[in-house]
Amino acid sequence: MRYRYLTADVFTDRPFGGNQLAVIPDARGLTDAQMHQIAREFNYSESTFVFPPELPAHTRRVRIFTPGGELPFAGHPTVGTAHVLAACGELRLTGETTRIVLEEKVGPVPVTIRARAGVPEFAQLEVAKLPEVGPPPPPRKALAALLSLEDADLLDGEWAPQTVSCGVPFLFVPLRDRAAVARARAKADLLEQTLGAYATQMVFVFARGDDGDTEQPVRARMFAPTIGVPEDPATGSACAALGGYLAARDTTVRDGTRQWTVEQGFEMGRPSIMALEVDREAGRVTGVRVGGCSVLMCDGTIEVPA
Repeated sequence: MRYRYLTADVFTDRPFGGNQLAVIPDARGLTDAQMHQIAREFNYSESTFVFPPELPAHTRRVRIFTPGGELPFAGHPTVGTAHVLAACGELRLTGETTRIVLEEKVGPVPVTIRARAGVPEFAQLEVAKLPEVGPPPPPRKALAALLSLEDADLLDGEWAPQTVSCGVPFLFVPLRDRAAVARARAKADLLEQTLGAYATQMVFVFARGDDGDTEQPVRARMFAPTIGVPEDPATGSACAALGGYLAARDTTVRDGTRQWTVEQGFEMGRPSIMALEVDREAGRVTGVRVGGCSVLMCDGTIEVPA
């Protein structure tokens, strides 16, 4: 069986940046095992497989696989799949703004596609699940060790490590500055030993800015070696959950919309830019959106044994 595939660089406006994604725009006929094999063949952080929607009101059903297995939700695959389907003509653009709904295992995910002269430029997802706080994390000393950092590199108090999920849980570890983010190196053996029985083995380190400059973009990295992703160039689902972490500590805006720019992948040579928005009413988070640009890279076919 021969299937068409396309690849895109996601959360970037230029080729060879951002996070790579492979998309099978019509995956009908593929089994779970075959989708997993294809994801391992591409060996990107994620690959997506597109099917007709289960509900007519929705646009497509999307399944997301890492080399290690299936995910219920992921950000760069959602944003990138929407862009690819629009760019290759699988989706009809309705003007400068096109709104679609992608069915994922986490639930229906609304996506807004922005286009210019009929060409998609930017896509933004809205989370199906609002941020939820997970169980208390392991001690800072253990987290510092698995990240090859000193205890003093990790913040404490209000900015202590915490797990948050918008459908996929991530352990957020705030660091004191960008230099600490750059020094971080995940030790796969210690990560598995420390987090093997924990709610997540995906660790997201970040710094809000140097010398107290919180207007700088957030600099971040994400490590998940136990699911086949030693480091991810851009993690939209983590960025969404990060919105919950940041909003809970933000004193500048109680109600309304707060925006952050999140940089990831720079240390890998694949710079990625994510636009994060969080809505709050009466101090509560009521909406989270993550968006960015994408660039179409490849269009080909893959032969899958029957």
